[in-house]
Amino acid sequence: MKEYKFTIIIPARMQSGRLPNKMVLDLDGLPLVVRTAKQAHKSSAASVIVATDHDSIVAICKEHGIDAIMTRDDHHSGTDRIAEAASSLGLAADEIIINVQGDEPLIDPILINDLAAFTHSKQAEFATIAHPIHTEAEIFNPHIVKVVLDKDSNALYFSRSPIPFYRDGFNNPISEFKLPPLLNLLRHIGMYAYTGTFLKNYSQMPVSPLESIEALEQLRILYNGHKIAVLVSDTVPEGGVDTKEDLERIRQALSKH
Repeated sequence: MKEYKFTIIIPARMQSGRLPNKMVLDLDGLPLVVRTAKQAHKSSAASVIVATDHDSIVAICKEHGIDAIMTRDDHHSGTDRIAEAASSLGLAADEIIINVQGDEPLIDPILINDLAAFTHSKQAEFATIAHPIHTEAEIFNPHIVKVVLDKDSNALYFSRSPIPFYRDGFNNPISEFKLPPLLNLLRHIGMYAYTGTFLKNYSQMPVSPLESIEALEQLRILYNGHKIAVLVSDTVPEGGVDTKEDLERIRQALSKH
């Protein structure tokens, strides 16, 4: 199998409903998006580029030596933004492009490398990661996205609801709750890998009703008949920054390091 390289593009829009201007919030002396990009640089990526909709994010990135590119401000999803950036950058059709969310300052570089290698070995046009769920709190938390797979480790569906629904267990009182050993519950990790060709096609796909209802961009791919290869990893990444509580949690983690 031939050699491969991969590029990381970090979508970073300024507007955020739950935590305004979060991409530029300070994390131990560095803006959030800059810290994420510096963490991504620890991977084996050939390059790391921030794709944003705001001049101030471009300026902040350049101030810290991070490559950045402007994109439109009306994109429906991060993947739409990455598709525009990949086209502007002239990335090759067979290039692997990794989407690392801009609010993941502690993303594991090894996990990034693993996803790139998995995408290459599977010759997948679109791939992502999941890890096993072990606690009741994660199962019923709508902020934690679940995924179910087919026998070839391709995604069947993603949801904020518990899937698969354990009929004979989830309806019991919480005091009696126990996960059966054969119930394979998986938490989706929001990092994606695509080929340049797939991104070009993605930008032409219509937005699906499922994507809008669940607020999960990957459902557009399944709705339009494409496969999503899923790497199941035992690595449980540190959560990203969506709320003030998340911000404080990351600050505490950084202070320990």
